[in-house]
Amino acid sequence: MKRIGILTAGGDTPALNATIVGAVTRANQHKIEVYGFIKGFSGLLYPEVPHVHLNPLYMEIPELDPTRGGTLLGASRAYVNPDDTKTMDAIHDRIQRLKIDGLICVGGDGTLNGLQPFAERFPTVLAPKTIDNDLGLNYPNDPDEWMRETSPDTSGYKYRRMPARTQFDVENMINYATPGYATSVYVSATGVQRIRTTAESHRRIAIIEVMGRHAGYIALGTAYGQPDIVLVPEHPLNTDLLVERIKELYALQKNVVIVCGEGIVDENGGELGARSTSTDPAGNLVLSGASEALRELLIKKLGDAYFQRLRRADNARAAIFTRKIGHTQRGGRPILFDRFYAAQLGGKSVDMLLEGQNNASSILQWNRERGFYVDSFTGNGFRDRWGLIHARNMHPCFYDPVQMRPSRTGIEYLAPIFETAIGHDDVEHIRESVFDPGNLTRSYHSINTDITKRIRYLQPRIDVDETLRKAGS
Repeated sequence: MKRIGILTAGGDTPALNATIVGAVTRANQHKIEVYGFIKGFSGLLYPEVPHVHLNPLYMEIPELDPTRGGTLLGASRAYVNPDDTKTMDAIHDRIQRLKIDGLICVGGDGTLNGLQPFAERFPTVLAPKTIDNDLGLNYPNDPDEWMRETSPDTSGYKYRRMPARTQFDVENMINYATPGYATSVYVSATGVQRIRTTAESHRRIAIIEVMGRHAGYIALGTAYGQPDIVLVPEHPLNTDLLVERIKELYALQKNVVIVCGEGIVDENGGELGARSTSTDPAGNLVLSGASEALRELLIKKLGDAYFQRLRRADNARAAIFTRKIGHTQRGGRPILFDRFYAAQLGGKSVDMLLEGQNNASSILQWNRERGFYVDSFTGNGFRDRWGLIHARNMHPCFYDPVQMRPSRTGIEYLAPIFETAIGHDDVEHIRESVFDPGNLTRSYHSINTDITKRIRYLQPRIDVDETLRKAGS
């Protein structure tokens, strides 16, 4: 191979640039050029194909910085319909005209689902990323436990999991953790610590909502911030037990901090928050409002008289408040764990293309003897019998539904990731950068400004303003 392409798709995560750096570094060692496509798959949909040469003369451009969050290439949630052969053929033609020999897609389960039609035309591999940590398998035969049924209210299908028939061991997980997850947990855990002191001072019950879609990994990891209660989507809410536990804690310490994943469900399996269908091939759902729904439930269950009797608030609505960690989980500088292993996975993706692999993903593995190491896994290994890739749920054994906290197995899972997740340079960066006096006088300089100067096009770009001017003249 002489030239490969790379793109970043789906939602942003803190470690995308680190993955690109790892791929470019490995490509330089093999004297391979790397073209970065702008704004994910959407860049391939335009005849101009905006792209950046990331390693002219086999030297990475200075804008590539593994400590910078986001992606210098830009990202989008645009995907290509695999049945749209006309569009796919046009993309294939553009790839050939650019003399691209292989493509690396940095993304999550939605990206992996959308990768198939590309792999049928040219070598394509995935470098994993997602703060949700839901790209992977709990064990190799995980996809076989899905059942498909005709949906009575739509023209499509619905999928449900059968009860697990495999004994779980963390060493058998495929893709132990994804880049972006550790930084997201760091942000969430420190957010809990800050909200705690407000809840303590004002005798309040705080409900903190974290991301993760239908996987409880972020909520589980946020236990590092020492919330009193953690609620995860994999275990339906036990309202009576929750209210009882809140009353015990509130009587003891005059405050309660609850962390809930955005995809938590009630006793009947219904999502507490509102939802809408997203645009990626996995059919992922955008969730919102779980914390507010939980607050309304607790206001009703606890009642005004409870807080008035304790003389801690005029009513339940004043005593219970919600906060979302929100998109701060996605952004900013990645911590050491994410930077290092994102770069390793990016480099592994280049090796996979050189080895002739196609429709496969680089993965991060762990076992008790070796610790963490990178490997590869076939894309079809993630698919169920109907060819669909499902987001990985957190295994139920990671959580204790009675204590409403991580179980012993969950703690065993988290420990290898976070024991050395933060580097000395991460702490030094905070000390040097946050209150740099220059921040008060210098305007923010966006990486987009520099990258725009480097963008090249397969064919002359259509200037919309100039076209309109000529049409009007």
